[in-house]
Amino acid sequence: MSVYDEAIERFQTLFAEAVEAGLPDPTAVTLATAWEDGRPSARTVLLKGVDRDGFVFYTNRRSRKGRQLQVNPSAALCILWYPLGAQVLVEGEAHSVSDAEADAYFASRPRLSQIGAWASQQSEPLSDREELDRRVEEVQRRFEGQDIPRPPHWSGYRLVPTMIEFWRAGDGRLHDRERYERQFDDSWRHLWLNP
Repeated sequence: MSVYDEAIERFQTLFAEAVEAGLPDPTAVTLATAWEDGRPSARTVLLKGVDRDGFVFYTNRRSRKGRQLQVNPSAALCILWYPLGAQVLVEGEAHSVSDAEADAYFASRPRLSQIGAWASQQSEPLSDREELDRRVEEVQRRFEGQDIPRPPHWSGYRLVPTMIEFWRAGDGRLHDRERYERQFDDSWRHLWLNP
């Protein structure tokens, strides 16, 4: 098994542990992105898939994060499963998923979430809550009795890692920190870090 495959397998094992522990929404992760000038922002997104190709999440491409990823694909995820005393950091570049992958995931979402993807102009100002409610009603009428297609501005991103770091809580703040990082020749190395 390659060093990279080991890191992905470790993440998948830890994620399964978080699910088995019954943690509230173990897919919730903090996503950090930045504008081209380096001004950062962070928010919570839901992790919808992990394999050796990367870490997948979905969003409105017109949102702040979507616009940031268009001009600066560098991004980071921070996943904290506090009751397990575990955290994972992932850094890399975000790339759009295929239309087929985005369509398949969108079709699996609850209908109201599909409606919301059309109705919400994510990250844009609202005059009041009623404005959003009116748009939701309009979209419900528009697609009444039919499947809702994926909006062209809504899709997914796959964060392709250049670094994955595992943190486990230790007594006296003597934590375990292990990092997997890609080298310039595209090989991966594993190292321990001081807490």
